[in-house]
Amino acid sequence: MNGRVRSLLGWGRLGLLALLWGSTFLWIELALTGLSPLQVTVARCALGALVLTAACYGTGRRLPRGRGVWGRLVVAAFFCNALPFALFGLGQQTVDSGQAGVLNATTPLWSLALGLVTGAERPLRPVRLAGLLLGFGGTVVIFAPWQRSGSLGWGALAVLAAAASYAVAFGYMSRTLVGKGIPTLSLSAAQLICATGLAALALPADGLPPVRADRTALIAVVVLGVLATGLTFHLTYRIIADEGATDAAAVGYLLPVVSLALGAVVLGEDVGLRVGAGMAVVLAGVGMTRRGGGRPPGPAAGAAAGSATAVGAR
Repeated sequence: MNGRVRSLLGWGRLGLLALLWGSTFLWIELALTGLSPLQVTVARCALGALVLTAACYGTGRRLPRGRGVWGRLVVAAFFCNALPFALFGLGQQTVDSGQAGVLNATTPLWSLALGLVTGAERPLRPVRLAGLLLGFGGTVVIFAPWQRSGSLGWGALAVLAAAASYAVAFGYMSRTLVGKGIPTLSLSAAQLICATGLAALALPADGLPPVRADRTALIAVVVLGVLATGLTFHLTYRIIADEGATDAAAVGYLLPVVSLALGAVVLGEDVGLRVGAGMAVVLAGVGMTRRGGGRPPGPAAGAAAGSATAVGAR
């Protein structure tokens, strides 16, 4: 496959992931009309696990084996699924879907900072670093914190914590799970199984309220689980395997564009000229991060990416 085709496929996968992941906040908003935050978390994890496990066995793959692998999957499931999913559900009780998408766009910066501190990310080329900073600048323009009075609020802090949790998870998954000879479909299915168990254990903390979901909430949680969790999570794993944790996190800069657009069209949330300008800046920043991106070409990184890509394609 030549470089141009690979680049186009990479952009296509990035765009699909941004669309699905960015729609997450809309589906959460709708699901919360009839379900509690933890009920939404358990439902989306269970549905995503069901879909990916069926796809795994339907394509001739198997779930991972070995206590060590499953132990690492439990850790990854906590930071990448159970914890942030619950935090998003809690946060969106007071934060609208568009703002949640913007706050989640801090994930690439958390990921870059953690990668540089731990040594998992080598120093970035200036154009990519500028792209990351420009993308964050675009999200600030969209969010316009200078127009908001008072403190950030516990809901916004919960969403920020979820974004940081994603960054921790991406780095951990890249170092301990990707490139170990296990298909990414098997890893993503197994991790959502672990996340379902972890979220279910937390249900009693919610007081076990009765389910009072109407048709809208039920449809929203099904779409959230099947597409915005199952398919989205597998795409995320593939990007981590092929391009690394920081590049996978960079899709977060596209989420405000998607979440605000969907919030405006479906929920009637306001989008003005400033937000449109911020979206343009975000898109420019993401374009810069894609220049010369991908995993470092060193032997270890190259072998990891190649192994993960090969087994994921089988």
